[in-house]
Amino acid sequence: MTVHFIGAGPGAPDLITVRGLNQIRQCPVVLYAGSLVPAEIVAEAPEGARVIDTAPLHLDQIIAEMEAAHAAGQDVARVHSGDPSIYGAIAEQMRRLDALGIPYDVTPGVPAFAAAAAALATELTLPDISQTIVLTRTAVRSSSMPAGEDLTTIGATGATLAIHLSVNNLAHVIKELTPRYGADCPVVVAYRVSWPDQAFVSGTLADIREKVKAAGFTRTALVLVGRVLSGAAFTDSRLYAADHTHVLRPGAGEV
Repeated sequence: MTVHFIGAGPGAPDLITVRGLNQIRQCPVVLYAGSLVPAEIVAEAPEGARVIDTAPLHLDQIIAEMEAAHAAGQDVARVHSGDPSIYGAIAEQMRRLDALGIPYDVTPGVPAFAAAAAALATELTLPDISQTIVLTRTAVRSSSMPAGEDLTTIGATGATLAIHLSVNNLAHVIKELTPRYGADCPVVVAYRVSWPDQAFVSGTLADIREKVKAAGFTRTALVLVGRVLSGAAFTDSRLYAADHTHVLRPGAGEV
């Protein structure tokens, strides 16, 4: 018996991995985050499977379902949205399973920031503009942020930022980042990426808050910040430069 933590991807049913989908199809117990995982994915569970929306459950209740499955020798598909390693709250579940001696594994999923970049046809790392992506969030009602991980500190890098769980905290985001990035820095707020109702609002740190208010985004949105979003000129990477040689593309005269 194994508990399979599975990243379902950002929303589109066909963005789950083949491995994750196969695990769901084979598990007699499926636990999923109902507000974030599409019904089409858990509908792939085998006939007669115990399929439970964990949205109304607390941690002890979720673990109790896993314990019951373990006692019955039944594999569990624990389906999370996006990639479970990013704000997936799987560490606390795995810690409980370790204490109970219940085996588990993890299958990655497509994260929201990658799906947003794909939908925008945007590369988040451009030569001479940004070669770093920071995945972060702000604290509202969720767990507090560790010391040194505030946006003022993180913003000193000038990196491309993918800010999760913060669409209701845009005033704070703007206040912290404007001195670092400038009021004209591009921002894209991506709402329910890859779902049928996905939407994007583009602006700058100066005007994005009013635009998001007008759009009515209050949850399930990712905030992207950085100059890579501006369409500015950038230098071609060295990867495909004619004079760039490597073991698979040796230069003239090299063996």
